Amino acid sequence: MATGTEPPATEPRPRSGGVTAGTRAAIDAPHLRTDRWWLAPAATAVGLLAFVVYSTWRAFANADYYAAPYVSPFYSPCLAENCEPMKAGPNWEIFGSWWGVSPAIIILIFPLGFRLTCYYYRKAYYRGFWASPPACAVAEPHRKYTGETRFPLILQNVHRYFFYAAIPVAAILTYDTVLAFRDEHYEWGHMGLGTLVFLVNIVLIWAYTISCHSCRHIVGGKLKHFSKHPVRYRMWQWVGRLNARHMQLAWASLLSVALADLYVYLVASGAFDDPRFF
Repeated sequence: MATGTEPPATEPRPRSGGVTAGTRAAIDAPHLRTDRWWLAPAATAVGLLAFVVYSTWRAFANADYYAAPYVSPFYSPCLAENCEPMKAGPNWEIFGSWWGVSPAIIILIFPLGFRLTCYYYRKAYYRGFWASPPACAVAEPHRKYTGETRFPLILQNVHRYFFYAAIPVAAILTYDTVLAFRDEHYEWGHMGLGTLVFLVNIVLIWAYTISCHSCRHIVGGKLKHFSKHPVRYRMWQWVGRLNARHMQLAWASLLSVALADLYVYLVASGAFDDPRFF
């Protein structure tokens, strides 16, 4: 090394743990970013918190979730005896009179579990709520990092099983959308604004579900020769294109399912009548 180019001698600074451990880069600053990096995790936290508050209120409300022919996606399928009767709807009284709380609590476990363990949502709420890490190239404030190797985060590995459960739930919501082509007297051949809301919602629900990383692995994983499986290869490519938009589909479907429930609530509570196109 040329004379005068040696780095100045400095005393070793104490290192604690996590990103400040002795094996990590010895940078005193928590980050070197000059942009407003905190906006993205803050907006994510606000958006997710708003949905959690709204969905919790609606799930425990146990009211205004059915206005013929529409049923809220939060309450479908309705598996308790205390459900409102829905003609030809997914009203299956598996849970008897002993079930006293809202029937939405039964079915929401599956879509909630699917989203909580989703790879994108894990990134979103890890950053937004736990600051682990808060953003790219920004040091996390925790002393140690164990990843998803310990309880409770090791349970994130059940994501693929929640994917299997999300498929029949999406199928039932598709059935609800078909039933939305009736009027309030259950006559077929009608379409209201609610029908359009349900159509948009189910398209986004299926797009988000199919774009899941687990679905991509199921479709094309463990194949050594794509040329020998042309159908699965084409399906894998198609799912892969959707997977590239998984984040956008996650937010769009989250918003659409909340709006579908809100629409049913407004109609069922008498806030306004469902406009009919034909």
